[in-house]
Amino acid sequence: MKIERLLTIIVMLLNRNRITANELAEKFEVSVRTIYRDIETINLAGIPIISHSGNNGGFSIYESYKLNHQVLTLNNLSSLLSVLKDINSTVDDIDLESSIEKLQNIIPKNKLDYLNQHMEQIIIDLHPFGDTSDQKSLVRTFRKAITQNGLLTIDYRNYDNIVSKRQIEPMSLIFKNYTWYLFAYCRLREDFRTFRISRITDFYIENKLFERRKKSYREIMALLNEQTTMTTIVLKVSPVMKSRVEDVFRKEDVSVLETGELLVNATFPEKEWLYSLIFSFGEHIEVLAPKELRQKIASKLSMMTKKYS
Repeated sequence: MKIERLLTIIVMLLNRNRITANELAEKFEVSVRTIYRDIETINLAGIPIISHSGNNGGFSIYESYKLNHQVLTLNNLSSLLSVLKDINSTVDDIDLESSIEKLQNIIPKNKLDYLNQHMEQIIIDLHPFGDTSDQKSLVRTFRKAITQNGLLTIDYRNYDNIVSKRQIEPMSLIFKNYTWYLFAYCRLREDFRTFRISRITDFYIENKLFERRKKSYREIMALLNEQTTMTTIVLKVSPVMKSRVEDVFRKEDVSVLETGELLVNATFPEKEWLYSLIFSFGEHIEVLAPKELRQKIASKLSMMTKKYS
């Protein structure tokens, strides 16, 4: 598209000292005459471009204009590239890959070493452990369904290992805690639901379209958080687990007893993952309150012990 080409030319000129018409024509696969028309259009838009003749000729933007109107600095570009590459490592998205290539192309070649060095200073690793090729394929398929408003039928296995067939309207993909989720409107439950992609055992895209609903993932989650019953728990943890405690709990929720043990007083929603969190501390933790949670932990421990008797 012409507008995209014009914007890319502007960004390239802002980030390079000079570029020739032949370079631009080759990059965009258009004629040199088309590039000259583009340059004229940019000039008419109020961005002053200078045409240089001779062996070192080409186009450039007035230096004073570049200083006052620089869109992205090299550091901005490297930070943006780093984030885009990290995100793309989880999805292998064609559009993202195209954006990455476009950003890389506008960076002067003599600045590439600096760029690579800057990108190594802060690394955001979003890539889950293990082979994720199947999951990436699912993410691409579900994204296509979201983009096209395509109705999905899925077989879904819930936390209790019960499989049900659902017809859903896919709305958003969420990557949270190294796990992909699909946010959708479930026609079976007649409500919004978040499905863990690894629990979708089978699916097919219906030859039907749906009209996207106005509610968003953030709106629904904010409403659920308001409705969630929170439980204040009191835990006593061995000092050998200090580092783990600091990883999991807020500093203000932890105090040190005279014995050196750690006392945790925190508020959580009482869900199944809370039991997993407590058990992850092994023999180094004791639930002091509430009484109901202590009894549930004791009951689960009793059932576990029977398996090893």
